[in-house]
Amino acid sequence: MSQLTHYTTNFEKRRFPITLVSDQVSNAPNIGSLFRICDAFGVEKIIFCGENIPVFGRKMTKTSRATEKVVPFEIQEDIHPVILKLKEENYTIISLEITEKSQSIHTLDFSKFEKIALVIGDENFGVNPETIYESDVITHIEMFGQNSSMNVVQATNIVLYEITRQYLAK
Repeated sequence: MSQLTHYTTNFEKRRFPITLVSDQVSNAPNIGSLFRICDAFGVEKIIFCGENIPVFGRKMTKTSRATEKVVPFEIQEDIHPVILKLKEENYTIISLEITEKSQSIHTLDFSKFEKIALVIGDENFGVNPETIYESDVITHIEMFGQNSSMNVVQATNIVLYEITRQYLAK
């Protein structure tokens, strides 16, 4: 049995009605990794919100592996008009954050949402409180160790896997 390459896999290319909204994620390798996972999970678009987001540069492109060329993206300074516009376009705003009322990704039926805008937050502080308030749904990843958080890219990977898994199952 031989290992397949990028050119020999038979994975079906798909786009899902998912927009990733990145609020203040500013670490260049994290941004590159977000491009890469959004390509892998068929995310339709990334919207980077904040100032001085390093979308271009060697550190970012090293981790993106050229996926910034195939995943549509835009940069906006303020997340709040972005959220309003996505709501007008009938996206369900789902923030990835642990709150008193957040639902586990294992109990949330993502497939019932026609279009999803998944909001992820800053590497140190998560999704800002105003954005949590503007969200339709807040979800979290159950964790079983002592730590209550993980790297934003790792968490985004897990949630995108669950969303696309549910979309494919319906």
